[in-house]
Amino acid sequence: MTLISPSLLALGRSANDAPPRHLGTRYNTQGLFLLEPGNTVVSHVAAGSPSEAAVLAVRDRLMAMPEARQFAFTQPSSLHMTIFQGIIEHRRKLPYWPAGMPLDTPIEVMTAYYRERLAHFAPLEQFRARVTGITPTGLALEGDGAADRACLKAWRDAFAEAFGYRHPDHDDYQFHITYAYPVDWLDDAALPRWQAMLDEQLAFLREQAPVIALDPPAFCSFEDMNHFEELIVFSERPAIKEQK
Repeated sequence: MTLISPSLLALGRSANDAPPRHLGTRYNTQGLFLLEPGNTVVSHVAAGSPSEAAVLAVRDRLMAMPEARQFAFTQPSSLHMTIFQGIIEHRRKLPYWPAGMPLDTPIEVMTAYYRERLAHFAPLEQFRARVTGITPTGLALEGDGAADRACLKAWRDAFAEAFGYRHPDHDDYQFHITYAYPVDWLDDAALPRWQAMLDEQLAFLREQAPVIALDPPAFCSFEDMNHFEELIVFSERPAIKEQK
Protein backbone atom coordinates (compact mmCIF):
# COMPACT_ATOMS: atom_id res chain seq x y z
CA MET A 1 0.00 0.00 0.00
CA THR A 2 1.44 3.38 -1.07
CA LEU A 3 1.85 5.89 1.73
CA ILE A 4 0.51 9.26 0.52
CA SER A 5 2.34 12.33 1.82
CA PRO A 6 0.31 15.05 3.57
CA SER A 7 1.31 17.57 0.89
CA LEU A 8 -0.16 15.36 -1.84
CA LEU A 9 -3.25 14.47 0.19
CA ALA A 10 -3.91 18.22 0.46
CA LEU A 11 -4.42 18.32 -3.31
CA GLY A 12 -6.92 15.44 -3.29
CA ARG A 13 -10.61 15.96 -3.95
CA SER A 14 -11.80 14.52 -0.66
CA ALA A 15 -9.61 16.98 1.29
CA ASN A 16 -11.20 20.02 -0.33
CA ASP A 17 -14.73 21.41 -0.41
CA ALA A 18 -13.88 24.71 -2.17
CA PRO A 19 -12.06 25.66 -5.39
CA PRO A 20 -8.29 26.28 -5.28
CA ARG A 21 -7.46 29.55 -3.52
CA HIS A 22 -5.97 31.46 -6.47
CA LEU A 23 -8.38 30.23 -9.13
CA GLY A 24 -10.06 33.21 -10.76
CA THR A 25 -7.54 35.79 -9.55
CA ARG A 26 -4.12 34.35 -10.48
CA TYR A 27 -5.23 32.04 -13.31
CA ASN A 28 -8.44 30.80 -14.90
CA THR A 29 -10.03 27.41 -15.48
CA GLN A 30 -8.18 27.09 -18.79
CA GLY A 31 -4.86 27.35 -16.95
CA LEU A 32 -4.09 30.80 -18.36
CA PHE A 33 -2.47 33.31 -16.02
CA LEU A 34 -4.32 36.52 -15.23
CA LEU A 35 -3.01 40.02 -14.59
CA GLU A 36 -1.78 40.15 -10.97
CA PRO A 37 0.95 42.79 -10.72
CA GLY A 38 3.34 43.12 -7.83
CA ASN A 39 6.99 42.98 -6.81
CA THR A 40 9.15 40.50 -4.95
CA VAL A 41 12.70 39.34 -4.22
CA VAL A 42 13.65 36.04 -5.83
CA SER A 43 16.63 33.95 -6.86
CA HIS A 44 16.04 32.51 -10.31
CA VAL A 45 17.20 28.99 -11.10
CA ALA A 46 20.55 29.55 -12.84
CA ALA A 47 19.99 29.37 -16.60
CA GLY A 48 22.09 26.76 -18.40
CA SER A 49 23.13 24.99 -15.20
CA PRO A 50 22.85 21.24 -14.57
CA SER A 51 20.40 22.18 -11.82
CA GLU A 52 18.12 23.88 -14.33
CA ALA A 53 18.26 20.83 -16.59
CA ALA A 54 17.25 18.57 -13.69
CA VAL A 55 14.49 20.92 -12.50
CA LEU A 56 13.10 21.16 -16.03
CA ALA A 57 13.25 17.38 -16.47
CA VAL A 58 11.04 17.00 -13.39
CA ARG A 59 8.68 19.65 -14.78
CA ASP A 60 8.42 17.65 -18.01
CA ARG A 61 7.58 14.51 -16.02
CA LEU A 62 4.83 16.33 -14.14
CA MET A 63 3.41 17.64 -17.40
CA ALA A 64 3.34 14.12 -18.81
CA MET A 65 0.93 12.90 -16.13
CA PRO A 66 -2.65 12.25 -17.34
CA GLU A 67 -3.98 14.83 -14.87
CA ALA A 68 -1.51 17.56 -15.89
CA ARG A 69 -4.36 19.54 -17.48
CA GLN A 70 -5.67 20.06 -13.93
CA PHE A 71 -2.71 22.39 -13.24
CA ALA A 72 -1.66 25.78 -14.59
CA PHE A 73 2.08 25.51 -15.30
CA THR A 74 4.30 28.59 -15.24
CA GLN A 75 6.88 29.25 -17.95
CA PRO A 76 10.30 27.58 -17.43
CA SER A 77 12.05 30.98 -17.44
CA SER A 78 10.01 32.03 -14.39
CA LEU A 79 11.34 29.27 -12.12
CA HIS A 80 12.72 30.79 -8.93
CA MET A 81 12.97 30.55 -5.16
CA THR A 82 11.29 33.47 -3.41
CA ILE A 83 13.54 35.12 -0.82
CA PHE A 84 11.06 37.74 0.41
CA GLN A 85 7.43 38.31 -0.59
CA GLY A 86 6.80 41.82 -1.88
CA ILE A 87 3.42 43.42 -2.37
CA ILE A 88 0.79 42.14 -4.81
CA GLU A 89 -2.46 43.50 -6.24
CA HIS A 90 -4.88 41.13 -4.53
CA ARG A 91 -3.29 41.42 -1.07
CA ARG A 92 -3.68 45.08 -0.16
CA LYS A 93 -3.92 44.79 3.61
CA LEU A 94 -1.76 44.83 6.71
CA PRO A 95 0.62 43.22 7.55
CA TYR A 96 1.30 42.48 3.86
CA TRP A 97 1.81 46.16 3.04
CA PRO A 98 4.00 48.86 4.61
CA ALA A 99 1.99 50.73 7.25
CA GLY A 100 3.24 54.12 6.05
CA MET A 101 1.88 53.75 2.50
CA PRO A 102 -1.81 54.06 1.56
CA LEU A 103 -3.37 50.71 0.69
CA ASP A 104 -4.63 52.07 -2.65
CA THR A 105 -1.17 53.12 -3.87
CA PRO A 106 -0.70 51.90 -7.49
CA ILE A 107 1.60 48.90 -7.83
CA GLU A 108 3.97 50.75 -10.17
CA VAL A 109 4.34 53.52 -7.57
CA MET A 110 5.13 50.94 -4.90
CA THR A 111 7.74 49.34 -7.15
CA ALA A 112 9.40 52.71 -7.79
CA TYR A 113 9.31 53.38 -4.04
CA TYR A 114 11.09 50.10 -3.31
CA ARG A 115 13.61 50.58 -6.12
CA GLU A 116 14.70 53.74 -4.35
CA ARG A 117 14.76 52.13 -0.90
CA LEU A 118 16.73 49.11 -2.15
CA ALA A 119 19.22 50.97 -4.34
CA HIS A 120 21.78 50.96 -1.52
CA PHE A 121 20.78 47.68 0.12
CA ALA A 122 23.93 45.93 1.38
CA PRO A 123 24.03 42.36 0.02
CA LEU A 124 24.64 39.57 2.48
CA GLU A 125 26.60 36.36 1.94
CA GLN A 126 25.40 34.01 -0.77
CA PHE A 127 23.80 30.71 0.19
CA ARG A 128 23.21 27.20 -1.09
CA ALA A 129 19.81 25.51 -1.22
CA ARG A 130 18.71 21.91 -1.59
CA VAL A 131 15.42 20.20 -2.38
CA THR A 132 13.66 18.62 0.59
CA GLY A 133 10.37 17.59 -0.98
CA ILE A 134 8.22 17.61 -4.09
CA THR A 135 4.52 17.98 -4.82
CA PRO A 136 2.54 18.32 -8.06
CA THR A 137 2.89 22.10 -7.71
CA GLY A 138 6.62 22.41 -7.03
CA LEU A 139 9.71 21.78 -4.96
CA ALA A 140 10.28 22.47 -1.26
CA LEU A 141 13.74 23.83 -0.45
CA GLU A 142 15.85 24.83 2.52
CA GLY A 143 19.38 26.04 3.12
CA ASP A 144 21.88 23.30 2.38
CA GLY A 145 23.36 23.48 5.86
CA ALA A 146 22.97 25.36 9.13
CA ALA A 147 25.05 28.28 7.86
CA ASP A 148 22.92 28.52 4.70
CA ARG A 149 19.71 28.45 6.72
CA ALA A 150 21.02 31.22 8.97
CA CYS A 151 22.03 33.21 5.90
CA LEU A 152 18.57 32.93 4.37
CA LYS A 153 17.03 34.10 7.65
CA ALA A 154 19.38 37.08 7.67
CA TRP A 155 18.38 38.01 4.11
CA ARG A 156 14.69 37.84 5.05
CA ASP A 157 15.19 39.90 8.20
CA ALA A 158 17.09 42.56 6.25
CA PHE A 159 14.42 42.74 3.55
CA ALA A 160 11.68 42.97 6.19
CA GLU A 161 13.38 46.11 7.45
CA ALA A 162 13.68 47.54 3.94
CA PHE A 163 10.10 46.66 2.91
CA GLY A 164 8.57 47.84 6.16
CA TYR A 165 6.57 44.75 7.16
CA ARG A 166 6.85 41.13 8.25
CA HIS A 167 4.39 38.51 7.05
CA PRO A 168 2.88 36.26 9.75
CA ASP A 169 4.96 33.35 8.38
CA HIS A 170 8.18 35.38 8.32
CA ASP A 171 10.14 33.05 10.61
CA ASP A 172 8.83 29.73 9.30
CA TYR A 173 8.38 30.54 5.62
CA GLN A 174 8.71 27.44 3.40
CA PHE A 175 11.15 28.17 0.58
CA HIS A 176 10.04 26.63 -2.69
CA ILE A 177 10.15 26.61 -6.48
CA THR A 178 6.68 26.72 -8.02
CA TYR A 179 5.96 24.63 -11.11
CA ALA A 180 2.21 25.04 -11.25
CA TYR A 181 -1.04 25.91 -9.50
CA PRO A 182 -4.06 23.59 -9.15
CA VAL A 183 -7.00 24.30 -11.45
CA ASP A 184 -8.93 21.30 -10.13
CA TRP A 185 -8.28 18.82 -7.33
CA LEU A 186 -6.88 15.36 -8.03
CA ASP A 187 -9.19 12.37 -7.76
CA ASP A 188 -8.23 10.35 -4.71
CA ALA A 189 -7.75 7.24 -6.87
CA ALA A 190 -4.93 9.02 -8.75
CA LEU A 191 -2.93 9.87 -5.63
CA PRO A 192 -0.97 6.58 -5.30
CA ARG A 193 0.17 6.89 -8.92
CA TRP A 194 1.24 10.49 -8.33
CA GLN A 195 3.04 9.56 -5.11
CA ALA A 196 5.09 6.88 -6.86
CA MET A 197 6.09 9.34 -9.57
CA LEU A 198 6.96 12.07 -7.05
CA ASP A 199 9.12 9.69 -5.04
CA GLU A 200 11.03 8.77 -8.20
CA GLN A 201 11.53 12.40 -9.13
CA LEU A 202 12.74 13.37 -5.67
CA ALA A 203 15.35 10.61 -5.84
CA PHE A 204 16.32 11.85 -9.31
CA LEU A 205 16.81 15.41 -8.08
CA ARG A 206 18.85 14.33 -5.07
CA GLU A 207 21.18 12.48 -7.40
CA GLN A 208 21.35 14.97 -10.28
CA ALA A 209 21.10 18.27 -8.39
CA PRO A 210 21.90 17.82 -4.68
CA VAL A 211 22.32 21.61 -4.53
CA ILE A 212 20.16 23.83 -6.74
CA ALA A 213 22.18 26.51 -8.53
CA LEU A 214 20.44 29.83 -7.94
CA ASP A 215 21.19 33.34 -9.15
CA PRO A 216 21.81 36.05 -6.54
CA PRO A 217 18.64 37.52 -5.03
CA ALA A 218 17.00 40.15 -7.22
CA PHE A 219 14.23 42.67 -6.66
CA CYS A 220 11.72 41.99 -9.41
CA SER A 221 8.48 43.36 -10.78
CA PHE A 222 5.84 41.15 -12.38
CA GLU A 223 2.52 41.39 -14.16
CA ASP A 224 1.62 37.72 -13.68
CA MET A 225 3.31 34.52 -12.52
CA ASN A 226 5.01 33.86 -15.87
CA HIS A 227 7.78 36.46 -15.78
CA PHE A 228 9.75 38.19 -13.03
CA GLU A 229 11.69 41.17 -14.36
CA GLU A 230 14.94 41.72 -12.43
CA LEU A 231 15.33 45.39 -11.46
CA ILE A 232 18.10 45.19 -8.86
CA VAL A 233 20.46 42.22 -8.46
CA PHE A 234 22.00 41.90 -5.01
CA SER A 235 25.43 40.47 -5.69
CA GLU A 236 28.57 42.03 -4.18
CA ARG A 237 27.20 45.44 -5.13
CA PRO A 238 23.55 45.99 -6.07
CA ALA A 239 23.32 46.05 -9.87
CA ILE A 240 20.43 48.29 -10.94
CA LYS A 241 18.98 47.38 -14.31
CA GLU A 242 17.17 49.70 -16.67
CA GLN A 243 13.44 49.17 -16.45
CA LYS A 244 11.91 47.92 -19.67
